[in-house]
Amino acid sequence: MQHALDEAAQAVQGGDVPVGALVLDRHGTVLATGHNEREATGDPTAHAELLAIRRAAARLGTWRLTDCTLVVTLEPCTMCAGAIQQSRVDRLVYGARDEKAGAAGSLWDVIRDRRLNHRPEVIHGVLADSCARLLTDFFRTR
Repeated sequence: MQHALDEAAQAVQGGDVPVGALVLDRHGTVLATGHNEREATGDPTAHAELLAIRRAAARLGTWRLTDCTLVVTLEPCTMCAGAIQQSRVDRLVYGARDEKAGAAGSLWDVIRDRRLNHRPEVIHGVLADSCARLLTDFFRTR
């Protein structure tokens, strides 16, 4: 999670909300990283999770991220939760809960919806205080 926090800090440099993500293989090796780039690129889909998933898929040469773990500083939104489910990531690890838009247990639970054919394991609250503080500090300065 510390690596994801470092990635999140890079988002601030581009004027974006500090969210960072990384995809790990089954051995814990980092396959890809991402941080929010919506402001930097003008792309509304440039969330940290989506960028990390796209880059990991490109590196592996397949859209199926089976045996992979996505680590992200903030609970994914519905768009990212859908991408996590569709990419077949086996495990989601996130830090801070998102009570306003979280789709991994806070507001919705798209990730573990029993109607879907793939339900990743979800581990939440990892370095939650540090992840939340980064966001709180960012929005206070705005």
